[in-house]
Amino acid sequence: MNFTKMHGLGNDFIVIAGCERLPDEASKLAVGWCDRHFGIGADGVVYLLPSERADLMMRIMNADGSEAEQCGNAIRCAAKYAYDSGLAAKTVMTIETIGAGVQTVVLQVRDGKAESVRVDMGEPVLDGLAIPTTLDLKPVADQPIIVDGAEFRFTAVSMGNPHCVIFVDDAAGIDLHRWGPKLERHPFFPKRVNVEFATVNTPSQIDMRVWERGAGPTLACGTGACATLVASVLNGKSNRRAVVSLKGGDLEIEWNEDDNRVYMTGPAATVFSGTLV
Repeated sequence: MNFTKMHGLGNDFIVIAGCERLPDEASKLAVGWCDRHFGIGADGVVYLLPSERADLMMRIMNADGSEAEQCGNAIRCAAKYAYDSGLAAKTVMTIETIGAGVQTVVLQVRDGKAESVRVDMGEPVLDGLAIPTTLDLKPVADQPIIVDGAEFRFTAVSMGNPHCVIFVDDAAGIDLHRWGPKLERHPFFPKRVNVEFATVNTPSQIDMRVWERGAGPTLACGTGACATLVASVLNGKSNRRAVVSLKGGDLEIEWNEDDNRVYMTGPAATVFSGTLV
């Protein structure tokens, strides 16, 4: 089986094309392949599969073997792979995900290769039960959450997958290993949750660090950046368009007021290709 190692701002994936469906042992395979000492090493495995509704379908297996409904960095990698390889050689294409349905992506191309990708991430889900959380609120904004005796205030958003956004004075200084696992599995979140710590420096620039459900700390999270921008707007902290700065780099996020959809623009990169034996 051939694979291509790719990343979006350091959030890295093993991309596999050519399968007709998700392998039966996809969960077990992801755990082995994603191991950075005994495998290839990655935050997840991305399968590009046939779709009856779009140019292709993307399925994502996290490093712990669980399946992610959606991933903003992975979809940019999927779009770049599809264009660069000729799988869907067009600058506007559609990609189906299990969490957000069919999404439109627009590619900026240089020297015959996709360089930057703008993704229609869809409308944010703000209904607490649909995100899902156990809170019957809409929106779930600036709510208290207690872990290990410490109280945080969180805002919940789904971008096809659930997010818990917490505003802090210094996102870069947060101990993700201490707080991330406990917040991910807090009883408020029946399907676990991605956790973002964010600092709004100006109305148009936000720092963010992330603990991803099923992967732990990653250098970037596209859906997390989108959820953070939405949460910032809901709490009156930012404009509807801002740069979200992650450990791996910057994403431009816009929550469009006219159509209520969130748009993400950022890079994707190919690292190397190989063969799984």
